[in-house]
Amino acid sequence: MSQAIGVDVGGTKIAAGLVDEDGTVKATTRRDTPSTDPDKIEGAISDVVRELADGHDVEAVGLAAAGLVDADRSTVLFAPNLAWRREPLREAVEKRCGLPVVVENDANAAAWGEARFGAGRGEDYVVMLTVGTGLGGGIVVAGRMYRGRNGIAAEFGHITVEEGGRRCGCGSRGCWERYASGTALVREARELAAVSPAVAVRLLELGGGRPEGITGKHVNQAAQEGDEAALECFSVIGTWLGHGMAGVAAALDPGTFVLGGGVSEAGEVLRRPTVRALEDRLTAANYRPQPRVELAALGSLAGIVGAADLARRR
Repeated sequence: MSQAIGVDVGGTKIAAGLVDEDGTVKATTRRDTPSTDPDKIEGAISDVVRELADGHDVEAVGLAAAGLVDADRSTVLFAPNLAWRREPLREAVEKRCGLPVVVENDANAAAWGEARFGAGRGEDYVVMLTVGTGLGGGIVVAGRMYRGRNGIAAEFGHITVEEGGRRCGCGSRGCWERYASGTALVREARELAAVSPAVAVRLLELGGGRPEGITGKHVNQAAQEGDEAALECFSVIGTWLGHGMAGVAAALDPGTFVLGGGVSEAGEVLRRPTVRALEDRLTAANYRPQPRVELAALGSLAGIVGAADLARRR
């Protein structure tokens, strides 16, 4: 059976897996990301590839990179959390490893993994939203990854949802990820705890008594316990998420939305308010099939599985 290696390169860790044709991950490994040095990043990527390839017949390597990737799937144009600026990543890693390499945006790779082997399996029109520190995504149309003219489509997090709103790291204001992301969830919880400490007793307890001590894990834990303040925070984020998804549905008409990323691990406490908001804002909701909203099935392995499969299909 054909095997490929998928490598998910993030700002803090490089996670990799040996993946077969069925999307099964046979082995995994990881390294810390030396994020400020391109040469050391490429060295770490090559290390995990060589480790996983040892003793196996590997066809190709897929790199899921947290950044903008060109249409040729070879160069990282820009990575906000890594020292990559027009970095010819494919060429560099191929020279080090001696294997064919495909470079893909990390959210695209995750979307492909979920469309092929996860929550979007069997659906021809899939939009994935990766709800993490920011908000990313990918589009799969009729069994093909949609990348756009320049290879940088589906940067959903930077759609404007509030004119003149919160400042974003991209340089604009009012971007969707400033309202629907892990960062937004923590900000909401901390603001609630600062303004209404009597309401946010459990959140403050988990945060060591200080609003600034509250983390995303604390909000999720409290929500799973049924804490009303934490559930309200997820409701706010889910509402922004669902309203934005209604706009995406008007433009792309997907059959399935898949929610992935770290925040999606909260499960139904995120999905429920998201679905309600989507139904509330969906154009002509009473006269059309509504898109399904599913939680990602592959979890943190989605990018690895998707990158490996895309490399195999190069």
